[in-house]
Parts: sequence; structure tokens; C-alpha cells
Amino acid sequence: MLAASLLILLGCSDLQPAAQDDASAADAAPTTAPADATLDAAEAPAAAGGAVSANGITYTLPEGWRGEQPDSPMRMGQATIPGPGGDGLLTVFFFGPGGGGSAEMNIQRWVDQMTADAGATPVTETVAQGDFVVSFVEHQGTLQASRMGTFPSTDMPGYRLLGAVVEGPGGPWFFKAVGPDATLAAERDAFRSMILGVQLAG
Repeated sequence: MLAASLLILLGCSDLQPAAQDDASAADAAPTTAPADATLDAAEAPAAAGGAVSANGITYTLPEGWRGEQPDSPMRMGQATIPGPGGDGLLTVFFFGPGGGGSAEMNIQRWVDQMTADAGATPVTETVAQGDFVVSFVEHQGTLQASRMGTFPSTDMPGYRLLGAVVEGPGGPWFFKAVGPDATLAAERDAFRSMILGVQLAG
């Protein structure tokens, strides 16, 4: 974490994921977003570890992460996260300036999409970084089956959530990674570096 960052710890516990389902804050927020909110997705997926520019920001996928065409028009970005526990999934959402709801609302929705492991509680943190204020969340437990016909179709025990809401000029943007605990734990620092490296496009 950069020394210039303003770090506010909002919660504490063992680090750990929330849900991957296109009905989460970012997903459920079209009611507060312009009709064309997420149409500016990158036309082609980024190469592994490549830069992605869309909807006013640029971010760089960590080494080994495989950018791919989003499965849903609601997603502005998507990538597979390889790792020792099996593949995880990153999804990125944007609903237009001011769209998608508050960071707190989205984080709570993501957390509610998991049944926590015994003794596990969400870890949240807010960091001021350059043009942005970033709200992180980490949680672990069983990722609940989606009610929207998207991943996962069944409950997935042993999962971890890494989430971030990036607020800044033209935002917010929503980043959510879920996957097997071993994979997401190994990629935690890479996820954080990607988020703290987000820049305004242009």
C-alpha cells in the first residue's frame, strides 16, 4: 500500500469471497443507471496480464489472468483467474456516472451472497488513492447458488470473495472476484495491486 494512501479499517477478521452473480449491486442496479450504462465494454478481451480501457478507466490484469469477452452485456469486463484451487472469475461492472448504488450497499449485497464459514466475518477497508476512493471487501464461505440463472448454479463451498468499489470522476466502477479459496488467497495481492493501479482513461 502506498504511503500516500489514506487507510481506514472498517472491519476485521480472517480475510475471505462473496458472490458472482449478475444480480449483485452492480448487477441489480440497472434501475439507477442510464440505459446505455455498460455498453462501452472493451471490444476485445485483454491478453493475459494486459491493460483494459473501458468506461472512462484503464486497469491492468495481473500476470496470468486471462481477459475474455464478457458473458453478459451487463459486464464491462471479465477475466479468468487461474490458481491452485481451480479457476476463479473476475467481473467488472459500470452503470454510468453515479449509477449502481453506494459502495456500502454493494459490499453488503456481495457479502449476503455467501454463507460465511464458522468464525469468518467480512473484512472491509477504504483507501484514498489518487483520483479515487476505493472500498475493498474480502470474505469467505459458501458461495450461494445464483437465483438469476448465472454462475454458480449450485452452492460452492470453500470460496472466497475479493471485491472493490472504485469511486471517482465518472464512476463508480465495481470489481468482483470469486473463486476457490486457495486461488483467491494466492491472488489477493495481485487483485489489490490491480485496483490501486486503476487510472482515468485519456
